[in-house]
Amino acid sequence: MKILKIRRMVFTSLILMLILIPVMSACQQAPANQGATRSEAKISVSGAFALYPMMIKWAEEYQKINPGIKIDVSAGGAGKGMTDTLSGMVDIGMVSRDIKTEEVNQGAFGIAVTKDAVFPTVNEKNPVLQDLMRIGVTKDIFAGIFIKKGITTWGQVVGKPEVTDAIHIYTRSDACGAAEVWAAFLGGKQENLTGIGVSGDPGISEAVSKDALGLGYNNLNYAFDADTGKPVKGIMAIPIDVNGNGKADETELLDTKEKAVQAIANGQYPSPPARLLYLVTKGQPSSAVLDFILWILGDGQKYEGEVGYINLTETQLADQKAKFK
Repeated sequence: MKILKIRRMVFTSLILMLILIPVMSACQQAPANQGATRSEAKISVSGAFALYPMMIKWAEEYQKINPGIKIDVSAGGAGKGMTDTLSGMVDIGMVSRDIKTEEVNQGAFGIAVTKDAVFPTVNEKNPVLQDLMRIGVTKDIFAGIFIKKGITTWGQVVGKPEVTDAIHIYTRSDACGAAEVWAAFLGGKQENLTGIGVSGDPGISEAVSKDALGLGYNNLNYAFDADTGKPVKGIMAIPIDVNGNGKADETELLDTKEKAVQAIANGQYPSPPARLLYLVTKGQPSSAVLDFILWILGDGQKYEGEVGYINLTETQLADQKAKFK
């Protein structure tokens, strides 16, 4: 009898192990945005520098009203955000460009959440700064500098051949939305942009601020100071002569953050380099991640002006929300 009991116990234990092992394995492999409860969860976010300041604000405000939710946000460029999301390393990617077809085919689910723009930036001690601010620079001249390589001196830019100072071009070395959008404005792709490769938005502004002959491009919140609304110390956002009339019109001279935001909002600043910013998940989000994104498309919109971003229109918001139905 004892032997029979022992055999039954062993048999029962084996059956329980066979049942529990697959269940435990499934729990370990479940994406972070799937098994988490709506009131207690950890949400991981990575990606575009362009969206990073806004996401930090959203995370702070959302955690105040949802103390059981912990949101970890890191920057690293739009390319990193997309890669991290598709590989399952993070729940949400921040992407500062349109979502590509091949990314959608891999499961990328994009939601537009706000808008900003990329601005050409120079050192505040540029030898022809007054001319740049007075006449602006056309798209064709920017293309001649960054892509076609036919314009190499600051004198050529402002029509003063006697000025022979070379243009020191800085571009992004990391896969990013800012570079793609700036290149698209000039008729190319990120790989077509020439210059010294620098990683990250802060890297570009720092490099240009240290080089009197430097020229780069920065997202709105890295071209203008968040506290003062003036250009970041050491750099200036130079006007784009959109209509090609040879002067920087009042609507093109965007020397404060307030003016820049207004120009983007009313469509006076060209698009590109103005663009929508996206959050991306792998497949449609659920549970805590879904709640967070829906909050961003709702109450979260009221914080965008405070941080220096441009709200989506009611129609755009409705279109984004409709994606979840």
